[in-house]
Amino acid sequence: MPITLPETLPAFDILSKEGVMVMSPGRAAMQDIRPLRIGLLNLMPKKIQTENQFARLIGATPLQIDFQLIRMTDHETRNTAAEHMEAFYRPFAEVEASGEKFDGLIITGAPVEHLDFAEVTYWDELARVFDWTQTHVHSTFGVCWGGMAMIWHFHGVKKHILPAKAFGCFRHRNLAPASPFLRGFSDDFVIPVSRWTEMRQDEIDAAPGLVTLLGSDEVGPCLVQDEAHRALYIFNHFEYDTGTLKEEYDRDVAAGKAVSVPQNYYPGNDPSRPPLNRWRSHAHLLYGNWINEIYQTTQYDMAKIGT
Repeated sequence: MPITLPETLPAFDILSKEGVMVMSPGRAAMQDIRPLRIGLLNLMPKKIQTENQFARLIGATPLQIDFQLIRMTDHETRNTAAEHMEAFYRPFAEVEASGEKFDGLIITGAPVEHLDFAEVTYWDELARVFDWTQTHVHSTFGVCWGGMAMIWHFHGVKKHILPAKAFGCFRHRNLAPASPFLRGFSDDFVIPVSRWTEMRQDEIDAAPGLVTLLGSDEVGPCLVQDEAHRALYIFNHFEYDTGTLKEEYDRDVAAGKAVSVPQNYYPGNDPSRPPLNRWRSHAHLLYGNWINEIYQTTQYDMAKIGT
């Protein structure tokens, strides 16, 4: 079954050409089926790239997905055309006022790692989003800074500034093979990492109800389950395209910044060689498992979600 996207959204053509099944809203309305309603609260500067990445992963399951794009109400993006935002995004205040509910919500990272959470200009509204998920969303997936922000909000676990950026592809271990979110996972694998902050395992362990599912000896905890809040938090980037780390590296080099070559990313750590994608299959497994768990446990009557 396909993911439902507006035909004019860039992801519609991009994913169609990749072989992902996509469907227009008009065609989807003709089917006698309730699709899973998944929202993306997109805090990343490159909105279109992030849309494509997450739509690709959640659109690869056998289930029909109604994909909704959400933005912070008063925060103006400078990296995506205003016409695109107006055409495809709704402000959270509008979503909140409508009373509508979602089977799943992804909250992305944001380039504000060096700020304390309370210093982020849209923090008050984002905290309201976190509380709103408890009554209007069946399952929430916080990614990178978005996941760290949720853990801080619900559990008071701090983020810590790293002495150097964790940047590259790092080996991780499967710490919970029996978890339904890790069906099909290998014992170890690589995940792209790009962050200046970390959360520490001992502090996560001290927070009641948090269970670490994936972790790394080099870059710490990665995927954390918060059953009480029906949430997953991932601090690294399974959703990244093959060239995303390269784009970040090339951008910083061009800007004259002191930046290290992303570790274990280029063959032979040689930036002149094209990088290889060694995480794609596990990315699809994780997000496919998340969608499957939502399908198995969400309410058919959406009005009952969060009750």
